[in-house]
Amino acid sequence: MNENNPVDPLVNSLRLETCPACAHHVAVPFLDPALQPLATVAWPRSSGEAKAMQRLPLDFVRCVECGHVYNAAFDYTKVPYARKPNLMFNKGMIWSENIKLIKQEIISSLPDKPLVVEIGHGDGSFLSGLAKERNDGIYIGFDPNGATSSEMPNLRFHSSLFEARRDMPEFRPHLIISRHVLEHLMNPLGFVQSLSFSAACIGLQPELYIEVPCIDRAVETGRSVDFYYEHNSQFTTLSFRKMLERCGVEIRKIERIYDGEVICAFAKLGCCEAQVRTAASALSFCNKIRESEIHIMQQLDVLHNSGKSIAIWGGTGKSAAFINRYRLDARRFPVVVDSDPEKVGTFVPGTGQEIRFRDYLLEYPADMIIIPPQWRAKDILEEMRQNNIHVNEIFIEHEGRLTDYLNGEHPYK
Repeated sequence: MNENNPVDPLVNSLRLETCPACAHHVAVPFLDPALQPLATVAWPRSSGEAKAMQRLPLDFVRCVECGHVYNAAFDYTKVPYARKPNLMFNKGMIWSENIKLIKQEIISSLPDKPLVVEIGHGDGSFLSGLAKERNDGIYIGFDPNGATSSEMPNLRFHSSLFEARRDMPEFRPHLIISRHVLEHLMNPLGFVQSLSFSAACIGLQPELYIEVPCIDRAVETGRSVDFYYEHNSQFTTLSFRKMLERCGVEIRKIERIYDGEVICAFAKLGCCEAQVRTAASALSFCNKIRESEIHIMQQLDVLHNSGKSIAIWGGTGKSAAFINRYRLDARRFPVVVDSDPEKVGTFVPGTGQEIRFRDYLLEYPADMIIIPPQWRAKDILEEMRQNNIHVNEIFIEHEGRLTDYLNGEHPYK
């Protein structure tokens, strides 16, 4: 190492961590590791209780791609939200004015008779404020540790997490609100992506209002008090934008509010039709394979019951996958051969047939051979020809069936 090279310390600081905002996998240390107690949800009732609190690991790193800062040692289960809800203080004069302006902007964008969902409603004050202003709508809060009752007929609270695949189709919201939730999550990127994808799957494009603390000023001024255990994710303007850009949303506006200490966005969810097509293709493939498994296992039963001798060519990799998927047990299909002498004498993972060298078939000829790795079939046939291994029938898997390699229609000849 060149000690005069200023880049070396950066290289040596490289950490392989997954960014919660953009999913980049390279980070560097941001703060020296430390142990600290919970800062916002502990509420100790005595000096002794406070001093005895468990100290949890802070290991804040920074993503080199988007600048996101996060605690690589964070464990969500260590935060007792069920016993000590994280209720925001909403009565500051300037903060209250910001809330008022945001409510006005949200209300002005709502359609007639809107259905509005807030994820993490806390004390319910923000959602109830919207419900009072636009009482023609329905307002639903989700928070396992938030307010539970409302006297307003158009406002109700669920003491549960919002599950996108369950709740998006049921409620079909016009607007989803998430305020000061993402900074507490282990995977905020995945959370927003699940909202957008689930909406796209059912043909919805609901509006999204999202709001989190912003650490731009903390980074610029060397301020350290922002970094405590409960706030696992610390968003910069760049990391907030990068996260949304990876979520299949149409970003309408991103702005910093409350003197730059908070960043928020208005966006449209469900703008990820290509993802829906990919998902549909995956499910179609899964269903196709499920059907082919039934048919191929029936064919294998027929081959076994024919009384003819059968050999499987290949005992590891794709061949082992084939043997296990279609349940070619050692009792019915005991003969497995391979071209590779180094595999001889080992056994097929999962089913236990001893793997023999291909020349075993010279002494014990097979009536038929199954070749699981179709792409190698041509080479295997040439190998058989060169070594005088003769067989009447050869089968490969193709289009959900066992196909006659010599006489059937397939692309591997």
